[in-house]
Amino acid sequence: MTHQQRPGPRLSPSGDTSDIEDIVAALVPRLAHFAGVARTEHVTRAAGELRVPQSTLSRAMVRLEQDLGVDLFARRGRTVSLTPAGRSFLRSVERALAEIGRAVEEVRADADPAGGKVAFGFLHTMGSETVPGLIRAFRADHPRVRFSLVQNYGEAMLEGLRAGELDLCLTSPVPDAPDLVGRRLDEQKLRLVVPADHRLAGRRRVRLAEAADEAFVTLEPGYGLRRITDDVCREAGFVPRVAFEGEEAETLRGLVAAGLGVALLPPPAVPRPGVVELTVTAPRAVREIGVAWLEGHPDTPPVAAFKRFLLSRRGRLLSTTPPDL
Repeated sequence: MTHQQRPGPRLSPSGDTSDIEDIVAALVPRLAHFAGVARTEHVTRAAGELRVPQSTLSRAMVRLEQDLGVDLFARRGRTVSLTPAGRSFLRSVERALAEIGRAVEEVRADADPAGGKVAFGFLHTMGSETVPGLIRAFRADHPRVRFSLVQNYGEAMLEGLRAGELDLCLTSPVPDAPDLVGRRLDEQKLRLVVPADHRLAGRRRVRLAEAADEAFVTLEPGYGLRRITDDVCREAGFVPRVAFEGEEAETLRGLVAAGLGVALLPPPAVPRPGVVELTVTAPRAVREIGVAWLEGHPDTPPVAAFKRFLLSRRGRLLSTTPPDL
């Protein structure tokens, strides 16, 4: 069966993307009206259900057919029935409207003060103890709030904030950028980690300059801890000779245990055999931990509640960190 064609604006034969975008923008406001008329097969009845004037609805359906260049309805007075093209179009419209409905439900659920969702990023080194403890403490008062968790290095998480993929992140160093807000929450002492049979292994404390001739294993460039390592070593009077680069602190500890170098790392959640962790007395070797979010970005109630909770932990964010050895 052939469809009767109507004169009027048509998509170009090439299906140019800009033409498609233009017609989609014109069609979207009429889709719910079309579905209502198709469901009732009566313009007057549909107008009553949709709470729009009958004349407005009739004109909207005529314009819809003109924009598409296809008859969607066969008309008998105020009663209408779908043409084959109309039935085909209705199936797609119903799927589209259902998807929009699901999207509305999802964003409302995410913004629900009691049971919404927080997209939260954090450093790998905070994943075993600190973040689980924070979430457990927060959920004691907000048991239904859900979390979408992302572990990554600092720069990647800041890009996640800018892209709208994260609401908040724990990172180091605390960012200083005009489009971001950063708040310092705590600081963490870094230790010089050496193999158990290393010449310094019998010590408890060390000046970092004493490791100037050592090979270092570090995180890759772009990681906050790598930047801090380079800066602290420079302050101690040397540029670290990097033997290996990795993406995760515990991997670096394994490389140190294997005798491949030394590393400047935050305390482990669980002591690792094969290494000795020395307190650095000079220069001051610490990393600041802070929370960051996108400047001017509106918070949903659950995000605002978790942000307040994190800020309330200032100075005791890392309370689960083991004491200095």
